[in-house]
Parts: sequence; structure tokens; C-alpha cells
Amino acid sequence: MNGFAPDAPARLLVVDDVPANCELLARRLKRLGHEVAIAEDGIRALESLRGGEFDLVLLDITMPGMDGYQVLETMKTDEALRHVPVVMVSAIDESESVVRCLELGADDYLPKPFDPAVLRARVESSLARKRLRDAERRQLQAIARELEIGRRIQSGFLPESLPRLDGWDIGARFLPARQVAGDFYDVFPVGDGIALVVADVCDKGVGAALYMALFRSLIRAIATQQPDADAHATLARTARATSDYIATVHGSSNMFATAFVAVLDPRSGELAYVNAGHDAPLHARAGGAVERLGTTGPALGILPGQRFGIGATRIEPGDLLLAFTDGVTDAGTPAAPFGEAGILARIAQRQGAVDGLLDQVVAGIEAFGDELPDDVTMLAIGRAVAA
Repeated sequence: MNGFAPDAPARLLVVDDVPANCELLARRLKRLGHEVAIAEDGIRALESLRGGEFDLVLLDITMPGMDGYQVLETMKTDEALRHVPVVMVSAIDESESVVRCLELGADDYLPKPFDPAVLRARVESSLARKRLRDAERRQLQAIARELEIGRRIQSGFLPESLPRLDGWDIGARFLPARQVAGDFYDVFPVGDGIALVVADVCDKGVGAALYMALFRSLIRAIATQQPDADAHATLARTARATSDYIATVHGSSNMFATAFVAVLDPRSGELAYVNAGHDAPLHARAGGAVERLGTTGPALGILPGQRFGIGATRIEPGDLLLAFTDGVTDAGTPAAPFGEAGILARIAQRQGAVDGLLDQVVAGIEAFGDELPDDVTMLAIGRAVAA
């Protein structure tokens, strides 16, 4: 329904199996300046509603075949018709009938015989509420369109494709809890290495999404601008400069991000990293041991002048590295959390490419329900066993 302007005539549908009642009510409504159509029974009423747009239905209760209760119930279970207001009309003057109509979703109740003043008041009141609902729906639709534009723009900040490296397997998953998200991941070349990033901006929704774009752009721009020969120096400079910029320029917003930023040397498997207050990525060794790459500094953007330590590990043939946001570990219920244990169980069962592992983790999270409480982001990299 597109709605109607306050000064435009409304389109009304009168439903009554008695032609004299239809004509009488239609004449009075036309005198009020409205356009009126007539349906002689419930089936024809639904056909008219599905074939055109109406702003209000005046629906008789007592009709042969499909009565007013059935028509009302059908309308309120039909997504295309449920927003059309309905005023029930009947000579039945019983409170039980009124209550039943209101419980089924009627907007008002009009007794027969019609009092012109009461008729006018109830019709205009129902139309006023519809105008308000129409305006609210238009506003919500406009917001939804803007969020969809934001979602498409934000998806452009994520890598279009992941690099292919001989002897390495890289995969990622990104499941926003809303149209836009505060999580992101990135993979891009830095000098002779490959940068791996997983980050989670505080909060959710539009504000977090805007800062997600800023954090992602800062990390990528600083890391790739004249990278140092030493990956450790590049990481320290990137984390420090990103954090200082946010804390200094946008400190009043109180926005920060936890982040895991690493540089991998694909030839040796050496991995240097900064863990800025982020959930510890898991380094699963080929022999079954699992190491956690813990924090080396605070979250990015909390205070200016922070320093970040550099961690290091080596990804050997057969090893796997999995970085993720807390939307993964926080999934589930208090009684049955997914947690790190859910990830470890699937790592222990992994076979083949990392995409299979990521799909298993996503399936485990989605088993708790379709609605995600938080954004879910994962980045995995595995090193193949030498032939």
C-alpha cells in the first residue's frame, strides 16, 4: 500500500450481503468525500482487496458463506492485506462480538443502525491511524533502502577474492548480524609477505560499520605505505599509527576496535603479529597441539601513545591458523554456548581444505537459530604438507 495524502479522497470498501445496507452506507461515505466500492459477500470482498488498493474496509459480520470474522482473519494473515484497517459493522450489540473482532485485528466497531456522527468519527479516526502507519512504513522502507546501500558499499571493503599461494590454503567467512557490521577481515600483500587482518569494532549497527571502514582503510594504507624490510617494524608502526589516529581525531566518539594483524612470509611460514585486545587466534599444529596467539597490546583507538608488542610463530606444513571475532565464541545459549570448545571440536575433525572447516563452524553456529546475536567473521590459513 502506498497510502494516501491527508487531503486526498480515501478509497473505501463496503462489504454487506444486504444491497440496501450497502447503498445507504455508500451514500453516506460519499457525502464525506470518499470513493466507495461495494462487495456483496466475503469472497468478493477478498477478490476486490487483492485486485486493488483500499484505505479502509467496512465489513459486516453476519453474511452467508464466509462471514465477517472469516474475512477479517484471512486479511490479517495475508501479508499484502494485513495493513488495511477494518471497521466491523453489525446489528449484533454484544460485548463478546466486539472483543472477538478486536482480538482478530479489527480497528474499530460500528453498530447498526448508523449514526452519521459516529460513522464519520470512526471512519476518520481509522483513516488517520492508517495515514500514520503508512508514513511509518514509508520511513522504514527508506531506512531499509539506505541500509541496503550501506551493506553493498561495506561489502566492497572486503576482499573480492583471496590470494592463491603455492602450498597455502586461505578461506574466510563473514556473516553480519544486521544489514551492516562492525567486523571485517582483510588479506593483502605487504612487501614480500601477506598481511592477514581480522577486527571487530565495538558496538553494532551503522556507527560500528562507519568505523569499520575507517579502521580497515587506516590499517591497509599504513601497512602498505613504504613497508619496512622487517615485518615486526611494519606491524608496530601500523598498530601505533592506526590507534593514535582514532584516539586523537575521533576520541570523543569513544570507538575502538580489537584486531589481529599479522604478516606471513609464505616461503618460510614465519608469522609476525599484533593482537590488539582480540580473541586469541588458534594455531593448530599438525600433531594435534593447539596454541593461542594471545594479546600483545590494547585495543586500537582507546588512548593515544599506546605501544604494541609483536608476537611470532611459525606455521609448519600441516598446520592451521584460525582467527575469528567474538561473534563465533559468543554464539549459542548460556546453557549450551558454542565457545572456543565448538571451534576446537571442528578443528580436531578437519579434513581437506580450510573452507570445509569454516563451513562446519558456520553450521554449528546456525544450529542455534537463524538470528545471529553478533557479527561472525573468520579467516583461516592452512599450510599444505609437502608431497
